[in-house]
Amino acid sequence: MKIKEFLLKEDEIIDLIDYLKSILENQDKIILLKGDLASGKTTLVRNFVKSLDIEDYVNSPTFSLQVVYSDNIFHYDLYNKTLQDFIALGMLEEFEKDGLHFIEWADESLENILSDYGFSFLKIEIEKKDNKRLYKVYE
Repeated sequence: MKIKEFLLKEDEIIDLIDYLKSILENQDKIILLKGDLASGKTTLVRNFVKSLDIEDYVNSPTFSLQVVYSDNIFHYDLYNKTLQDFIALGMLEEFEKDGLHFIEWADESLENILSDYGFSFLKIEIEKKDNKRLYKVYE
């Protein structure tokens, strides 16, 4: 598994987004976002959506489980749901839809299920480092 790291201030996040766009180009992909509370998971999604000139309001879908931006950017949050809840609600079928699927609070169990079902994904771990964030991108 290839790892690329970025240590960025929030106003430098475009460097990470440009990299993500280059590796996600012409692919439907699932992006697993891992990090503590307030590490920047939603901020990453917000800036990615904004970089596509989509003017939708991006907020964490903690209580709605899923939000869709511009018909093909899917944003999920598993913070308040178990993986079993996620599956029972039919969310695995959502990954078959064309587009990008950002999942906050993904864990190893979800990674295993995605692999078992043949879904490709990349993982981004986010760590707070003073006024910066360390983004580790696993392809």
